Amino acid sequence: MHLCALTHHARRARTFTVGLAALALAVGSFAARLPAQAPRAVPDSAFAALVATLSEPGGYFDTDNLITNEDSYLIPLSVLRTRGLAGSAYIGVGPDQNFSYIAELRPRVAFVLDIRRDNMLEHLMFKALFARARSRVEYLALLFGRPLPSDSSWNAKPIDSLVAWAAAARGDSASRSAARAVVAAELGRWPGLVSAGDRATIARFHEAFMQAGPALRFNTFGRAPQPYHPDLARLLTERDAEGRSASYLASEVRFRAVKDLHARNLIIPVTGDFAGAKALVAIADWLRRANERVGVFYTSNVEQYLGSGLARFAASVAALPQDERAVFIRSCFVCRAHPAAVPGYHAVPLVQPMSDLAAAGRGGQAPTYGAIIAMPVVPVLPPARGARP
Repeated sequence: MHLCALTHHARRARTFTVGLAALALAVGSFAARLPAQAPRAVPDSAFAALVATLSEPGGYFDTDNLITNEDSYLIPLSVLRTRGLAGSAYIGVGPDQNFSYIAELRPRVAFVLDIRRDNMLEHLMFKALFARARSRVEYLALLFGRPLPSDSSWNAKPIDSLVAWAAAARGDSASRSAARAVVAAELGRWPGLVSAGDRATIARFHEAFMQAGPALRFNTFGRAPQPYHPDLARLLTERDAEGRSASYLASEVRFRAVKDLHARNLIIPVTGDFAGAKALVAIADWLRRANERVGVFYTSNVEQYLGSGLARFAASVAALPQDERAVFIRSCFVCRAHPAAVPGYHAVPLVQPMSDLAAAGRGGQAPTYGAIIAMPVVPVLPPARGARP
């Protein structure tokens, strides 16, 4: 089971009957509350209101999703480099793997949409750390509660060395307290967005990172961890299909690209169901008013769990303003025989044109998950020497 932003169909047994006409009405209903033009930055005073306006009530999924379990998540980056999508808007799901896609795409605005309110809270924790960290090593020190090295040469070291340092270093009460204080102080920038209970949840998430360090793994409630789930160390040091170290912490340049977008409050965490009536509709309206087009929509394997909600999701995708070259990035765990499967990886990375599902949505069709993963793929480069075997 993977990080999924949607509630399992069997848990919620929802049936969506609203058609495209009603969807169009829903789009209009949010218009008065959304900006007339995309700003270069969203003021702190408006950020919390924007998150709340776009969000809907949260739902449940049976994982903690503090990190992803997609070992092949960087394989699609070669497509982003060659498809001419730089600067276009980004929509994603789940925790910090989104930052690696953002670091590559350099979007003008990014939305991270997940049914779990906890995911929004985790992103506020990441946002707090990015605000205070001046470098990758300082970010890792704050994330894991480690004392910051005094040697400035760490800024030039490869990510493998930084992760090895974080794994070997030991936090003390002072370093952990300092890291907690940073997050607590930054949360104060968005009054009304987080409750006392939310702060406790964020503190619990931060504690998990400080206790496990780079050995942190994806966890599914009620089921044993799977041996193919990568730990955070592997995810951060993973290579793309060209053999490049390409996570968002692979270089100071990539780190600063994410930090800058965070500083301008343009990585916007939203609580919502991909098959819901509000959040994705509201994001589409925001983008339309801002004259922005989606270039990349990272859905993980969310669609696997939508059931009858796939009709609603397809209709919402059709309503998104999108670049004609726009792609979905999907991660499939039930298609090991798929032609896009990459030897040595458990998750199958699928890069597929958004236009195919959008066409189904415009036609009022309700595609199955099997039909979605069988849609045409955009070829990615074969793994280069030096990539993970």
